[in-house]
Amino acid sequence: MAKLYFNYAAMNAGKSTTLLQASFNYRERGMDTIEFTAKIDNRVETGVIASRIGLRKDAYLFDRDTNLFDVVRNAVTQKPAACLFLDEAQFLNALQVMQLAQIVDELNIPVMCYGLRTDFSGELFEGSARLLAVADEIRELKTICRCGSKATMNLRIDAAGNAVTSGAKIEIGGNDRYVPLCRKHFYEAFNR
Repeated sequence: MAKLYFNYAAMNAGKSTTLLQASFNYRERGMDTIEFTAKIDNRVETGVIASRIGLRKDAYLFDRDTNLFDVVRNAVTQKPAACLFLDEAQFLNALQVMQLAQIVDELNIPVMCYGLRTDFSGELFEGSARLLAVADEIRELKTICRCGSKATMNLRIDAAGNAVTSGAKIEIGGNDRYVPLCRKHFYEAFNR
């Protein structure tokens, strides 16, 4: 029976690497997969899931208006898929999460979502909140804080490395804009 999975972590935990490896495993065994990534994420070329260690895969793009169920239903009429992989799941809206659940329940295709749980201020993203509520399985991928403890938070920083405590909920960036920290060090930096 297919399931909806939410794999979450702080920045730099290897979410995209894990997604790409799992997708490769299916394809290596002769099973096709479908990959999605957020159109808003422009750190790499458009329509590509890429990891910091160099793995890459072309992907469908989604934005807030994409009906994921319709895209997948149409795609599998052309070529069956054994699994759907979705990167940057935090950028989903609640309706899209329910479309992913519909893919699992009606098309019997497992859906593996990877993304951040919280934004730079420690608040849940809409997509992540809905996934935490409806996913069949929730898994935390781990990375570490500068102190060696498990990092669970994403601190947004400015060019000088200082904490940014206000601004847009979504600002695309990598190591130049975000630092994974444990809760203690996140709130020490955020509340200075």
